[in-house]
Amino acid sequence: MSQIQIFSPNQLGKPLGHYSQITRVKAAEMVFIAGQLSTDLAGRLIGENDFEAQCVQVFRNIEGALTSIGGVWQNVVQFTTYLVHSQDIPKFMDFRKRHFPKYFNNGIYPPNTLLIIDRLVQESFLLEVQTIAAL
Repeated sequence: MSQIQIFSPNQLGKPLGHYSQITRVKAAEMVFIAGQLSTDLAGRLIGENDFEAQCVQVFRNIEGALTSIGGVWQNVVQFTTYLVHSQDIPKFMDFRKRHFPKYFNNGIYPPNTLLIIDRLVQESFLLEVQTIAAL
């Protein structure tokens, strides 16, 4: 059984969004989930030119990966998010504000590193999210 503490200490500034500064983990198993894109089970793009639809599909895929290993959202200890367009940052923050309270109903959100990159594996993808979980 993993012991996961997610918090933002007083020594660091308040997070700028729905994330925390630190995750401390004692676990039997760490799981590293490859960056998820907005694809369905057949590998088809979901939400071409639609950032919101791509966010929904990416996090649906993460949830599927968690379920496949017997995990839940509370097992997530870190995200790394890659966005192609800096103008999508407010859209991503809004998505997290609306959806993360459902995923993380205890109000404790894992750390997230957000990077803006030139492109993903195919130009039609707008974001990718890598996940680390502890079981």
